[in-house]
Amino acid sequence: MKNVILTQEAPAAIGPYSQAIEANGMIYTSGQLPIDPATGEMPKDVEAQAEQSLKNVFAILKEAGVDGSNVIKTTVFIKDMGDFPKINKVYETFFTESYPARSCVEVARLPKDALVEIEVIASNNKTNIK
Repeated sequence: MKNVILTQEAPAAIGPYSQAIEANGMIYTSGQLPIDPATGEMPKDVEAQAEQSLKNVFAILKEAGVDGSNVIKTTVFIKDMGDFPKINKVYETFFTESYPARSCVEVARLPKDALVEIEVIASNNKTNIK
């Protein structure tokens, strides 16, 4: 059985998909663009975009009743691999020890011409994963 996760604290889906799905003890978020859910605007620089994408991910996790400590795997899509160090600096402010596994790939283009998109897989175990 699957459960759709939806929050107004993250941007609404821009297509026929859910912000996240919880199934079999796991939470799978859709890729989160750096759209501010309050304004519908996207920051211009890559650091601000990375921060907003992660804020959106964390809002979805909060709605699911978990936090960043439950994240097992992240996937970061970036427009320019040259921005990796900048994105990494922002990323490390959201995750601490016991970092999740991560993939980071450069892509030709992202929806709405974003510079960053981030998705995660998390456990819905309400206790911290060690």
